[in-house]
Amino acid sequence: MQVNAYGAHAGDKPLEALTIERREPGPCDVAIEISYCGVCHSDLHTVRSEWGGTLYPCVPGHEIVGTVSAVGGEVSRFKVGDIVGVGCMVDSCGHCGSCNDNLEQYCENGFVGTYNGATPDAPGHTMGGYSRGIVVDEGFVLSISHPAEQLAAVAPLLCAGITTYSPLRHWNAGPGKKVGVVGIGGLGHMAIKIAHAMGAEVVAFTSTPAKRKDAIDLGADSAVVSREAEEMAAHTGTFDLIIDSVAASHDLDTYIGLLKRDGALVMLGVPEHPHPSPNVGGMIFGRKTIAGSLIGGIAETQEMLDFCAEHGIVSDVEMIDIQQIEDAYERMTRSDVRYRFVIDSASLDAA
Repeated sequence: MQVNAYGAHAGDKPLEALTIERREPGPCDVAIEISYCGVCHSDLHTVRSEWGGTLYPCVPGHEIVGTVSAVGGEVSRFKVGDIVGVGCMVDSCGHCGSCNDNLEQYCENGFVGTYNGATPDAPGHTMGGYSRGIVVDEGFVLSISHPAEQLAAVAPLLCAGITTYSPLRHWNAGPGKKVGVVGIGGLGHMAIKIAHAMGAEVVAFTSTPAKRKDAIDLGADSAVVSREAEEMAAHTGTFDLIIDSVAASHDLDTYIGLLKRDGALVMLGVPEHPHPSPNVGGMIFGRKTIAGSLIGGIAETQEMLDFCAEHGIVSDVEMIDIQQIEDAYERMTRSDVRYRFVIDSASLDAA
């Protein structure tokens, strides 16, 4: 099948209209007509080869919402007309310890990304959601139960939502727990909403005083300007968990000092340059942890979608046409979006 898409032929080339091939649905496949696709910072890093290893032509996009247009003969969970989602993965080995534990994101043989992953389909690597359609194995397709008017804002849940939900669940955020969120952006604003819905006390940290009110509006109980030493000191030794969504190099010692004994600072962002080495003494005296977390498995992603539907949680989004993607990328590099761009995939029909 040929579908309209947008992608790049090299890291120094702008995205442009492409026609790409999608396989005909096999017995276990679900074909999806894409309605919306979120724009993740990973898209920009990959398409511009800032992380290296990009395979071209590169069609990014792993926050996909659409309608089932066809199913294979062995598909049992979906039917034509269902509203579904696809996140960051479209396959994994299925038999390693992580896959057996429903943690496909940690597949010991490497999961297959929705884009830039090895596949037998032409051209030999996966191409993502900046396209009008996609074909995905049933096991990596997710049910969406949000109302129709929220579907565009659901798309970022497939990456930003699960990336924050997974550590909040793993480290038991909830009533009686104090949770900090560092950075109020695409990830951070979702962490605030989800931690609040889980019943935790939520404190947002921002370097921008103007975002203090935004944090409260998103559900934070309070907001701290991280450059204000007195504000930071008032929270010393009080947090059970801090979710750090900032993808720029910064001093971690400040946040380690805010943790309780046995508290955890969980890193979600990958900085361009390494963080300064933390003071080990600050961790030893308090049995504190610096940890990392990567999206979530398929079962947990479905759990997150159901939780968000139940609590009325969606991302705060700005809709764009695909023809605006280069401008959106430039604005993302300036943090000039509140808080996630979402592509109206119908605009690909005019591409």
